[in-house]
Amino acid sequence: MANVVVVGAQWGDEGKGKVVDIYTEHADDVVRYQGGNNAGHTLVVGEEKVVLHLIPSGILHEGKRCIIGNGVVLDPEVFIQEITRLKDKGRLKDDRALLVSESIHIIMPYHKRIDIAREAKSGEKKIGTTGRGIGPTYEDKIGRRGIRLMDLLDRDVFARKLKENLEEKNVILEKLLGDKPFTFEEIYEQYCGYADILRNYVADTSLILYNDSKAGKKLLFEGAQGTLLDVDHGTYPFVTSSSTCAGGACTGTGVSPREIHEIIGISKAYVTRVGSGPFPTELLDADGEKLRQVGHEFGATTGRPRRCGWFDAMVVRYAVRVNGLTGVALTKLDVLNDFETIKVCTGYTFEGKPLADLPANLAVFEKCEPIYEELPGWMSDISGARTFEELPEKAKSYVKRLEQLIGCPIVLVSIGPRRDQTIIISNPFLAKA
Repeated sequence: MANVVVVGAQWGDEGKGKVVDIYTEHADDVVRYQGGNNAGHTLVVGEEKVVLHLIPSGILHEGKRCIIGNGVVLDPEVFIQEITRLKDKGRLKDDRALLVSESIHIIMPYHKRIDIAREAKSGEKKIGTTGRGIGPTYEDKIGRRGIRLMDLLDRDVFARKLKENLEEKNVILEKLLGDKPFTFEEIYEQYCGYADILRNYVADTSLILYNDSKAGKKLLFEGAQGTLLDVDHGTYPFVTSSSTCAGGACTGTGVSPREIHEIIGISKAYVTRVGSGPFPTELLDADGEKLRQVGHEFGATTGRPRRCGWFDAMVVRYAVRVNGLTGVALTKLDVLNDFETIKVCTGYTFEGKPLADLPANLAVFEKCEPIYEELPGWMSDISGARTFEELPEKAKSYVKRLEQLIGCPIVLVSIGPRRDQTIIISNPFLAKA
């Protein structure tokens, strides 16, 4: 049996939530390892649609333990709202089925205000953040100024750290960003109230995962965003503020790399991106709008329309390399049902010369031209297929061609939003560890 990491293989929004929900059936622990409530995972269970921002997608399964690791940044208000909504729907009956790392960093109100004010001041140079305070929280973490959950649970420690932070943050807000400052009192009591609720979920999650793995339990690690949004390996600076690649599963949970056995990258059958930054296959025509409308390509967190384009094999090949992908789950194949011709980007040229791999230089990336290969569409509804063999020949040929271009086996094909609209070709949890 294997421990499995699920990562986004494009620019996020690939459908990781559904794939994690499918794989949870075979796991014991489901672990979120990075990001914050700037991510949104949409799940459809029967006729019920559930959107989660912080809590792992596995929470919809009874008898599974869900863990939010130290690599995540936590907005207590959003976390408590998600818990409340789940309980209102009759879920999360046992609080200890959801655990939060004692070392997780806490998003504070000044983080969100700084995030929004910076974006507003950046004008045309803005990154396209969600304004949720994610980046500024990670800044404080790296700068050793952060407030962790264990600090929040100690009223004296929290008071000291909050006062120290406000001395700096209020100067930034007033003098640099032209915004209003915070008072100690308006934050302290509110966050102490959050702490009283969070106590029910706090744990040394790294130790729990170590013991569970040694006991033979199966771990499923859930990433947020996508490989091209990784702070080190993405299209910097148009990236998120955390390690979205597979390596983040180790640093974000305290689990050894030796305990990771399979790494599954999630990729749409086309590609989307939210926010600014290079996007070589972006479609600004009727085909792009068709992908957006048929695929319901609007952010689960912000509602922003996503930029849409043809499948980019250069991007997914890069994700295969930097993550060490052992398989790819292809989602939203059904969105292409009504395209007579489907284009696939097989490579890039820059100033007329072909490139071997994605350029790290943003100025080069922005000027890359895609090399397209045209494939015939299948022009039929595939949402009723339950095995790969039941797909139309042209749909099967499309999937097999993508597999050739990315150099990695496609192990799952999603043909609709529901759980039963999923074709599992190979189950990573049944791979030999």
